[in-house]
Amino acid sequence: MGTQITKAVIPAAGLGTRFLPATKAMPKEMLPVVDKPAIQYVVEEAVASGLSDILMVTGRNKNALENHFDRMTELEAMLERKGDHARLARVRESNELADIHYVRQGDPRGLGHAVLRARMHINHEPFAVLLGDDIIDARDPLLTQMIDEQMKRNTSIVALMEVDPSQIHMYGAAAIEPTDDPDVVRITGLVEKPSAEEAPSNLAIIGRYVLRPEVFDILEHTAPGKGNEIQLTDALQEMAANPDETGGVYGVIFRGRRYDTGDRLDYIKAIVQLAVDREDLGVDLKPWLHEFVKQMD
Repeated sequence: MGTQITKAVIPAAGLGTRFLPATKAMPKEMLPVVDKPAIQYVVEEAVASGLSDILMVTGRNKNALENHFDRMTELEAMLERKGDHARLARVRESNELADIHYVRQGDPRGLGHAVLRARMHINHEPFAVLLGDDIIDARDPLLTQMIDEQMKRNTSIVALMEVDPSQIHMYGAAAIEPTDDPDVVRITGLVEKPSAEEAPSNLAIIGRYVLRPEVFDILEHTAPGKGNEIQLTDALQEMAANPDETGGVYGVIFRGRRYDTGDRLDYIKAIVQLAVDREDLGVDLKPWLHEFVKQMD
C-alpha cells in the first residue's frame, strides 16, 4: 500500500503560441471556458480528488494566474454592498479552493524540466501532475481512480486514451501488457510523439500522472529529447524499464469525457459541450444549435 497523496503539480509555464494573438499578454491557462478560466477546472479536479496542496509551475507574464486564485477585496466589497451574493460566492470560490503555491520555471525546457522544478516542494512523496490543457469532465473521476491504483500498486500511473492512429504523433504512445483489470495495463515502453508507423499502440498519454518521487532523480540526468526539451515521457520510459528500482509504470485507460483546450478547434468544442450540459445555458443553447446546424446544411 502506497503513501497517501495530498500534493499536485500543475505546469503552467507554456507560451500558448497556438492561441496568438490572444495569449500575447494573457496566459493561455486563463482563457475562459464558458465563464471560468481553463486552469480553474483543473484545480477543481485536483481538489475533488483529495489534493489540497497545489504547486503551479509558472513563467514570465503569468501574474494573472496568481491574481485569479487570490482575494480581490475591492470587487468582493462592491458585490457585498450590492447584495449580489451569488456572484460574490463565485468570486470567492477560486481563492478558497486549495492551498496554492507558485514556482517559476525560468527557461521553457520542456515538461520534464517543469516537473523537476517541483522537487523541493514535493520532497519524497508521491504526487499528481495535471496538465492545464486537458479538462476531464467532473462526472468522470479519472484522477481519483489513478490515485487509488497508485496506492494499491505503489507504482507510477499515467492516464491513457485510445486515439486515432493518425493523431498519435501528437502524444506520447505506450507499449503495454494487460493486467487482470481491463482498464489497467502495465507499461513496458513509451515513445514521445511517434509517427503512426513507429507507434507501439494507439494508446496515448493524456495530461494526468500520479508519480513516485524517484522520477526526480531520473529527470536530473534525462537529456533533452524530442524538440530539444527534457521530456517527462523519456523519464517514464526509464522508470518502466527498471521496475525493481522505480516501481515501474502502469496506465489507467480513460474512456470518459475529455476536453482539449490546447487546440483552437477543440477549445471551441469544449466550450460548446460544457455549455450545453449547463442547467442555466443548455436549455436555450441546444435549440439554437439545432437551428444553426440546419442553416449550415
